[in-house]
Amino acid sequence: MKTERILYFDSPGKENTEETMKAALERAQALNIKDIVVASTTGATGVRACEVFKGFNVVVVTHHVGFREPGVPQLLKPNEEKIKSLGGKIFTGIHGLSGVERAIRTKWNTVQPVEIIADALRLFGEGAKVCVEIVIMAADAGLVPVDKDIVAIAGSGSGADTAFVVTPVHANNLFKMTVREIVCKPRTRA
Repeated sequence: MKTERILYFDSPGKENTEETMKAALERAQALNIKDIVVASTTGATGVRACEVFKGFNVVVVTHHVGFREPGVPQLLKPNEEKIKSLGGKIFTGIHGLSGVERAIRTKWNTVQPVEIIADALRLFGEGAKVCVEIVIMAADAGLVPVDKDIVAIAGSGSGADTAFVVTPVHANNLFKMTVREIVCKPRTRA
Protein backbone atom coordinates (compact mmCIF):
# COMPACT_ATOMS: atom_id res chain seq x y z
CA MET A 1 0.00 0.00 0.00
CA LYS A 2 1.15 3.50 -0.78
CA THR A 3 0.00 6.81 0.66
CA GLU A 4 0.28 10.01 -1.34
CA ARG A 5 -0.95 13.53 -0.78
CA ILE A 6 -3.92 14.83 -2.80
CA LEU A 7 -4.43 18.58 -2.91
CA TYR A 8 -8.11 19.61 -2.72
CA PHE A 9 -9.06 23.18 -3.61
CA ASP A 10 -12.06 24.76 -1.86
CA SER A 11 -13.47 25.86 -5.21
CA PRO A 12 -12.60 25.51 -8.90
CA GLY A 13 -10.95 28.24 -10.90
CA LYS A 14 -7.87 29.86 -12.34
CA GLU A 15 -6.72 31.08 -8.92
CA ASN A 16 -5.55 27.48 -8.36
CA THR A 17 -3.25 27.43 -11.40
CA GLU A 18 0.06 28.00 -9.62
CA GLU A 19 -0.62 25.40 -6.92
CA THR A 20 -1.82 22.93 -9.56
CA MET A 21 1.37 23.39 -11.59
CA LYS A 22 3.53 23.05 -8.47
CA ALA A 23 1.76 19.86 -7.31
CA ALA A 24 1.87 18.36 -10.82
CA LEU A 25 5.59 19.14 -11.14
CA GLU A 26 6.30 17.49 -7.79
CA ARG A 27 4.49 14.29 -8.82
CA ALA A 28 6.08 14.24 -12.27
CA GLN A 29 9.52 14.56 -10.70
CA ALA A 30 8.80 11.95 -8.01
CA LEU A 31 7.57 9.46 -10.62
CA ASN A 32 10.17 10.38 -13.27
CA ILE A 33 7.41 11.35 -15.71
CA LYS A 34 8.56 13.44 -18.66
CA ASP A 35 5.29 13.87 -20.62
CA ILE A 36 2.80 16.55 -19.64
CA VAL A 37 -0.52 17.28 -21.35
CA VAL A 38 -2.25 20.54 -20.48
CA ALA A 39 -5.57 22.02 -21.61
CA SER A 40 -5.43 25.66 -22.67
CA THR A 41 -8.01 27.73 -24.50
CA THR A 42 -6.22 31.04 -25.10
CA GLY A 43 -2.78 29.58 -24.47
CA ALA A 44 -2.09 31.39 -21.19
CA THR A 45 -2.15 28.17 -19.13
CA GLY A 46 -0.10 26.46 -21.84
CA VAL A 47 2.57 29.14 -21.62
CA ARG A 48 2.70 28.75 -17.84
CA ALA A 49 3.00 24.98 -18.13
CA CYS A 50 5.89 25.34 -20.60
CA GLU A 51 7.64 27.65 -18.13
CA VAL A 52 7.11 25.33 -15.16
CA PHE A 53 7.88 22.08 -17.01
CA LYS A 54 11.05 23.19 -18.81
CA GLY A 55 12.83 20.18 -20.29
CA PHE A 56 9.63 18.06 -20.35
CA ASN A 57 7.57 17.04 -23.36
CA VAL A 58 4.75 19.55 -22.88
CA VAL A 59 1.71 19.14 -25.13
CA VAL A 60 -0.79 21.99 -25.04
CA VAL A 61 -4.26 20.91 -26.18
CA THR A 62 -6.53 23.71 -27.37
CA HIS A 63 -10.14 23.99 -28.46
CA HIS A 64 -10.77 23.16 -32.09
CA VAL A 65 -10.93 26.08 -34.49
CA GLY A 66 -14.53 27.28 -34.67
CA PHE A 67 -15.41 26.23 -31.10
CA ARG A 68 -17.00 29.63 -30.37
CA GLU A 69 -17.06 31.27 -33.82
CA PRO A 70 -16.77 29.59 -37.23
CA GLY A 71 -13.22 29.63 -38.57
CA VAL A 72 -11.77 31.43 -35.55
CA PRO A 73 -9.19 29.87 -33.21
CA GLN A 74 -9.30 30.75 -29.51
CA LEU A 75 -5.55 30.21 -29.08
CA LEU A 76 -4.01 33.67 -29.11
CA LYS A 77 -1.13 34.12 -31.55
CA PRO A 78 1.32 35.61 -28.98
CA ASN A 79 0.69 32.65 -26.66
CA GLU A 80 1.09 30.18 -29.53
CA GLU A 81 4.45 31.72 -30.38
CA LYS A 82 5.56 31.71 -26.74
CA ILE A 83 4.58 28.04 -26.27
CA LYS A 84 6.59 27.08 -29.35
CA SER A 85 9.58 29.20 -28.30
CA LEU A 86 9.58 27.39 -24.93
CA GLY A 87 9.63 24.02 -26.69
CA GLY A 88 5.98 23.13 -26.20
CA LYS A 89 3.86 21.31 -28.76
CA ILE A 90 0.34 22.40 -29.65
CA PHE A 91 -2.54 20.13 -30.60
CA THR A 92 -5.70 21.69 -32.00
CA GLY A 93 -8.35 19.22 -33.12
CA ILE A 94 -11.72 17.64 -32.58
CA HIS A 95 -12.67 17.14 -28.93
CA GLY A 96 -12.14 13.59 -27.74
CA LEU A 97 -15.37 13.42 -25.75
CA SER A 98 -17.81 15.28 -27.97
CA GLY A 99 -16.75 15.93 -31.55
CA VAL A 100 -19.44 15.07 -34.07
CA GLU A 101 -21.79 13.85 -31.35
CA ARG A 102 -22.26 17.48 -30.26
CA ALA A 103 -23.63 18.23 -33.75
CA ILE A 104 -26.05 15.29 -33.49
CA ARG A 105 -27.26 16.50 -30.08
CA THR A 106 -27.72 20.05 -31.36
CA LYS A 107 -29.58 19.05 -34.54
CA TRP A 108 -31.79 16.25 -33.20
CA ASN A 109 -31.94 17.15 -29.51
CA THR A 110 -30.65 13.76 -28.41
CA VAL A 111 -27.72 12.51 -26.39
CA GLN A 112 -25.05 10.13 -27.65
CA PRO A 113 -22.89 7.69 -25.63
CA VAL A 114 -19.69 9.74 -25.69
CA GLU A 115 -21.47 12.74 -24.19
CA ILE A 116 -22.87 10.49 -21.47
CA ILE A 117 -19.32 9.39 -20.66
CA ALA A 118 -18.25 13.05 -20.54
CA ASP A 119 -21.08 13.89 -18.15
CA ALA A 120 -20.22 10.93 -15.93
CA LEU A 121 -16.61 12.13 -15.71
CA ARG A 122 -17.90 15.60 -14.74
CA LEU A 123 -19.12 14.02 -11.49
CA PHE A 124 -15.48 14.41 -10.43
CA GLY A 125 -15.34 17.98 -11.81
CA GLU A 126 -14.97 19.63 -15.19
CA GLY A 127 -11.19 19.34 -15.00
CA ALA A 128 -11.44 15.57 -14.53
CA LYS A 129 -13.41 15.22 -17.77
CA VAL A 130 -10.96 17.47 -19.58
CA CYS A 131 -7.93 15.55 -18.28
CA VAL A 132 -9.28 12.31 -19.74
CA GLU A 133 -10.25 14.04 -22.98
CA ILE A 134 -6.91 15.75 -23.64
CA VAL A 135 -4.99 12.55 -22.91
CA ILE A 136 -6.99 10.77 -25.62
CA MET A 137 -6.46 13.64 -28.04
CA ALA A 138 -2.70 13.81 -27.44
CA ALA A 139 -2.33 10.02 -27.65
CA ASP A 140 -4.29 9.85 -30.91
CA ALA A 141 -2.03 12.55 -32.34
CA GLY A 142 1.06 10.55 -31.36
CA LEU A 143 2.30 13.34 -29.09
CA VAL A 144 2.53 11.26 -25.89
CA PRO A 145 3.45 7.63 -25.29
CA VAL A 146 0.76 5.06 -24.54
CA ASP A 147 3.14 2.70 -22.75
CA LYS A 148 4.02 4.85 -19.73
CA ASP A 149 2.39 7.29 -17.34
CA ILE A 150 1.97 10.98 -18.07
CA VAL A 151 0.59 13.96 -16.14
CA ALA A 152 -2.60 15.62 -17.38
CA ILE A 153 -3.52 19.14 -16.25
CA ALA A 154 -6.84 20.89 -16.87
CA GLY A 155 -9.26 23.33 -15.33
CA SER A 156 -12.83 24.41 -14.85
CA GLY A 157 -13.20 27.22 -17.36
CA SER A 158 -9.84 29.00 -17.34
CA GLY A 159 -6.57 28.26 -15.66
CA ALA A 160 -5.80 24.91 -14.05
CA ASP A 161 -7.26 23.25 -10.96
CA THR A 162 -7.01 19.52 -11.73
CA ALA A 163 -4.06 17.21 -12.33
CA PHE A 164 -3.99 13.44 -12.77
CA VAL A 165 -1.32 10.84 -13.37
CA VAL A 166 -2.69 8.79 -16.27
CA THR A 167 -1.70 5.84 -18.40
CA PRO A 168 -2.81 7.06 -21.85
CA VAL A 169 -4.72 5.14 -24.50
CA HIS A 170 -6.03 5.90 -27.95
CA ALA A 171 -9.71 6.74 -28.32
CA ASN A 172 -10.52 3.26 -29.60
CA ASN A 173 -9.30 1.88 -26.23
CA LEU A 174 -10.92 4.47 -23.94
CA PHE A 175 -12.07 1.92 -21.37
CA LYS A 176 -8.51 0.67 -20.89
CA MET A 177 -7.31 4.10 -19.72
CA THR A 178 -6.12 4.17 -16.13
CA VAL A 179 -6.26 7.26 -13.95
CA ARG A 180 -3.47 6.17 -11.63
CA GLU A 181 -3.40 9.14 -9.28
CA ILE A 182 -5.36 12.26 -8.50
CA VAL A 183 -2.77 14.94 -7.82
CA CYS A 184 -5.25 17.73 -7.19
CA LYS A 185 -8.84 18.76 -7.87
CA PRO A 186 -11.50 21.12 -6.58
CA ARG A 187 -13.85 19.86 -3.86
CA THR A 188 -16.80 21.57 -5.55
CA ARG A 189 -17.99 21.93 -9.12
CA ALA A 190 -18.33 25.14 -11.09
